[in-house]
Amino acid sequence: MEFLIQLLNSIQYGLLLFLLASGLTLVFGIMGVINMAHGSFYMIGAYLAYWLAKQTGSLWLAIPIGLLIVLLLGVMLESVLFRRLYQRDHLQQVLLTFGLILIFEELRSILFGDDVQGVAIPALLNYSIPLTENLSYPVYRLFVSGTCLLIAGAMYWVIQKTRLGMMIRAGSSNRKMVQSLGINIKLLYSLVFAVGLALAAFAGMIAAPLSSVYPGMGSQILIICFVVVVIGGIGSIKGALVAALMIGFADTLGKVFLPEFSGFAVYLLMAVILLWRPQGLFKGA
Repeated sequence: MEFLIQLLNSIQYGLLLFLLASGLTLVFGIMGVINMAHGSFYMIGAYLAYWLAKQTGSLWLAIPIGLLIVLLLGVMLESVLFRRLYQRDHLQQVLLTFGLILIFEELRSILFGDDVQGVAIPALLNYSIPLTENLSYPVYRLFVSGTCLLIAGAMYWVIQKTRLGMMIRAGSSNRKMVQSLGINIKLLYSLVFAVGLALAAFAGMIAAPLSSVYPGMGSQILIICFVVVVIGGIGSIKGALVAALMIGFADTLGKVFLPEFSGFAVYLLMAVILLWRPQGLFKGA
């Protein structure tokens, strides 16, 4: 039964990683921008959930308000900063986004301090399902897993089955051709970028009651996100989902059953997969 609990934890962690990495792979794979500050929006989402829940008294109110703030911030950053980088080399993108990390960390310290903060689980989900007489599983973790699965399904439907998804896929392949067909590529890129950041922020919001809110949380998760993108294949939502679940299993089960090897289990998995498929598991969106 303990193995079942760890299995559920692995799935929940993997799906949360997917939610975070899917935004990164969209921006990286479709727009060609290496956003080193992506993890900062995970942190921003978590701190917004903490502050807005404190102000409103409800995480359910904090999430939509916080997402609106991040969407507006994403549109502003894309139009003012990132739009200038599309035709430039990756080094300039890395330098700009690394600068944003420093700015966001300093603002976080000024506004919220450097203490660890907690976010209460909503009362509706603050209970556990008994598995045995001595073991139970939190309903909130199941809620996080289910929410991530719904978003994964919605993303697949939008990208593969809708006109908007067709334009996104076309824009990632040939920007000039899409423009010549009369499609507003600037508006399309702005939308993709804002949604990518909102996905990262949403991951931080729903993860906040599980992991608390603390300085540096964005930097810690960013490395794992890039591992997900590289394993799954740049620009592939399906690849991000598969890779995130694989990493979830490797990391969670490794810490429980092989703690002495848990520190490099994820990177060993990445090395093995890239030796087999250097381009990642899947291609494209």
